[in-house]
Amino acid sequence: MADRVYPSSKQATNGTAAAATNPSFPATKAQLYGASRPPYRPQPNRHRYRRSCCCSCCLWTTIAILVLILIAAIAGAALYVLYRPHRPTFTVSSLKVSTLNITSASKLITNISLTVEAKNPNKKLVYSYDPTTISITTSDGIDIGDGSFGSFVHGTKNTTLLKAAITSSNQELDDTSAGKLKTALKSSNGLPLKIKLETKVKAKMGALKTPKLGIKVACEGIKITVPKGKSATTASTSNAKCKVDLRLKIWRWTF
Repeated sequence: MADRVYPSSKQATNGTAAAATNPSFPATKAQLYGASRPPYRPQPNRHRYRRSCCCSCCLWTTIAILVLILIAAIAGAALYVLYRPHRPTFTVSSLKVSTLNITSASKLITNISLTVEAKNPNKKLVYSYDPTTISITTSDGIDIGDGSFGSFVHGTKNTTLLKAAITSSNQELDDTSAGKLKTALKSSNGLPLKIKLETKVKAKMGALKTPKLGIKVACEGIKITVPKGKSATTASTSNAKCKVDLRLKIWRWTF
């Protein structure tokens, strides 16, 4: 009788294990990624975090700027109330013409004495002036002569008289300017003049000092007549008005 061979039970077991180890195709997601993989955890959004930080920085920067502006406004108001800064004033006291001639060669010879009164209306503010340049012109812009004042210190509640000689020696004029000036000098109404002063000034209020600031003074309403003989003629200054162009700047405040 022939012997029969029966399959071992271990082979079936190995086949089952092999089938479990090598899954049939197609495999499920659990089989592909593995059941032992840790669960997915969503990561925080970095863009939102950066955006919130940027918004916070902008907010605090705006608040800081507003606070600084408020402090500066309070300090400026306190400074104004404490010192009450005002601009100086200038007035043409007198103008005497000794010589004002036009030669046959259209050359101008001028000799004028000018006195200007400068007032400082402030009680706690001192002005220090550099040398001041002076120019006198006609209403048409013809240059009559030039001069200067020396430097000076303008104390509180002080009035200072500034004197200068305005001269012009053999200044050449073009034919048009010479003709206009001759006609104006012959007029009975007199020759209207403009006076311009230009310098730099520094203000001091207690321990506070300003940098040097430019100041311009323009005076109008002055009329002169041609002197006759050796006697000087006095110009009419009753209607003279001077305009001061000065902006006083202390730290970040302008008055």
